[in-house]
Amino acid sequence: MEYICRVWGKQIKIIGWFLEMEKKKKSPRRLKFNTVQTVVIGFFGVILGGGILLSLPICNQKPIEFIDALFTSVSSVCVTGLVTIVPAEQFTLLGKIILLLLIQVGGLGVIACMSAFFLLLGKKINLKGRITIQQAYGLDTLSGLVKFVIRILKGTFLVEGIGAVLFSLRFIPEFGFIKGVGYAIFHSVSAFCNAGIDILGSTSFIQYSGSWLINFTTMFLIVMGGLGFPVWHDIAINIKKMTEIKKRPLKWLFTRLCLQSKIVLTMTGLLILCGAVGFFLLEFNNPETMGDMNLLEKMTASLFQSVTTRTAGFATVPQGDLRESSKLLGCMLMFIGGSPAGTAGGVKTTTIAMLLLTVLCVLKNKRDTECFARKIDNNIVRSGITITMITLIFLMSGITALTIFEPGIDFLDLTYEAASAMGTVGLTADLTPILSRGSHVILMILMYVGRIGPLTMALALSGRSDKISKFRELPDENVMLGQVGETTSGLDNWERKCNAEHEDENMDREIKK
Repeated sequence: MEYICRVWGKQIKIIGWFLEMEKKKKSPRRLKFNTVQTVVIGFFGVILGGGILLSLPICNQKPIEFIDALFTSVSSVCVTGLVTIVPAEQFTLLGKIILLLLIQVGGLGVIACMSAFFLLLGKKINLKGRITIQQAYGLDTLSGLVKFVIRILKGTFLVEGIGAVLFSLRFIPEFGFIKGVGYAIFHSVSAFCNAGIDILGSTSFIQYSGSWLINFTTMFLIVMGGLGFPVWHDIAINIKKMTEIKKRPLKWLFTRLCLQSKIVLTMTGLLILCGAVGFFLLEFNNPETMGDMNLLEKMTASLFQSVTTRTAGFATVPQGDLRESSKLLGCMLMFIGGSPAGTAGGVKTTTIAMLLLTVLCVLKNKRDTECFARKIDNNIVRSGITITMITLIFLMSGITALTIFEPGIDFLDLTYEAASAMGTVGLTADLTPILSRGSHVILMILMYVGRIGPLTMALALSGRSDKISKFRELPDENVMLGQVGETTSGLDNWERKCNAEHEDENMDREIKK
């Protein structure tokens, strides 16, 4: 009886499965996109729409080719700053406004902008939208997501407003009230979003290299945009707690932060400091860049160069006149970039920090990757290695393609251009306008991949995940890495295996005897 019940139970399950399949066949298929695909398609749609708008005659003072308009749209939405034309001379007032909106959308991200649009219409964000927001910003919970997006928008406009007020103190006396205010708003948004696009001319901020107000305001906006919105949220919560609890030391604020915030703040400070010292030493006597400046101006220019290479794109010294060692240092800083869930690009500070910590822990013969008395999950380490390797693959492929299209240009200058595009920086050794159309296409691809993230792009193209691997467990076997003796565990396992094989052979010989 029990056997009959089991057989009939299986038959009923099979029939039910067939009925479900028939329902699926009859019902019309709907396209469903996950978070990764939504980000990829959303950015592509905004870029295409921006390219069409910027190519309209009403937006241009003189004729423009569609590929130049599309390149500018990609650079704006991907908050890079590389341009094939001079925006100040090319676009009308309407074109500059569209350019500003594209930069703002690119800086905030498609997900935040879509959420803000629904909130303005008074519509509620459904569960799918909340899950998308959670995955896009790497949050742990679904509660309070709408408030989180509102805080992002308020914080963004507040910081940009402060930057616009500070910029206007210099631009209004120089350009008049209306034009000065417009310039202040545009460059504040561009700096905060780490876009690096200006409407001053073809020399970026070189003419303001001696202005403390312009330099430090720009650096403040770049750093604030590059920290990442989750870090803002964490700092704001802890500051609120500090105000509620009196007589707390200032270090209490740092110790109460989450691990990501600690890593981001530490790495940001170290990279800015090391970069500034490096550029100061390398360019101190260079007559083409900082050689004619006084000591204070050299220090300011070095600090600005260190900050701007972390995906901002503004320049106070000619990038084409930098020494080769400085360009190489710039490539490394551009490759690292800013922090996750912010307006900056690159592989991110947390990724590099995690890789360095893993190396240190391996050298100290520690089992886990540790940081600030916390253990980092192995899955995070795997993701960090994957992000770095995929970014390197895209970057090396882009550099190789550029060398094919531009055989007569210096290799380091092409590397600088590719790293700038991949890291969504926007610095150039005066190459972008003179490159071929094939090189422009390569740069657009690098900017697009760099903004949405190489891993995001790879996941969007990879299709469905392998569900079988979640339920199976394969037998372990180790391989040797590096030279003999460099991997102790691998060598030990290899020796154990060889000894076991020798023991088996000796046993067989004894049996035969």
